[in-house]
Amino acid sequence: MWNDRQLPGTDTAYRKRALRSSSCLFALLVFAALACGGCQTPLPPLPNPPGPKTTVRLFPGDTIKVSYSDESVPDQTQKIRRDGKVSLPLIGQVTAAGKKPIDFQNELVSLYEGQLENNEVLVTLENGLATVTVSGFANKPATYSFDRPTTVYQAIMEAGGVSDYGSPSNIHLTRIINGEQRTELINLRPTIRGEPTKPKYVQDGDVIYISRSLF
Repeated sequence: MWNDRQLPGTDTAYRKRALRSSSCLFALLVFAALACGGCQTPLPPLPNPPGPKTTVRLFPGDTIKVSYSDESVPDQTQKIRRDGKVSLPLIGQVTAAGKKPIDFQNELVSLYEGQLENNEVLVTLENGLATVTVSGFANKPATYSFDRPTTVYQAIMEAGGVSDYGSPSNIHLTRIINGEQRTELINLRPTIRGEPTKPKYVQDGDVIYISRSLF
């Protein structure tokens, strides 16, 4: 029989080779699993991203002042709510976000026509700050206030940058849009390397989460 004619130690050597092959295969599978764990499906960009010229338009979180020529109505200083609206005397809730101050001013003049004896108003942007929370694996995670326009990269740098355990290629930008939380996945590694990239700008109420690096 073949089993009787095998050389001594042949079966042991075969088992060792099989064990080594199995170990290599297992290690390869583990490495592939770790690699794939860091390859997340890119999330779609957030709609209507703020740009470098957003200071000329009103955004949620901005503080505006509405000055009335009619002395029967006191001047109003209000922060634009996250739904983009402010509440003004006689006319109630009005959407201000997304409009230039002069356009919003003209809209108010029309809305106050017939409501006031003198319907002239003046709209000014008092404060255009964006309050952003930087969390996760940042060196100084905290809530910061920035003058617009400020990029996600600048906000993270203000928080001390990505820590040694953080992943600059796995950053989540979460924003409330129409009452829903929406998240975009951002890779800042090319920016850190100095490659030309299209900047992402923060908006009031944004949360930036830096994920842990797998390697």
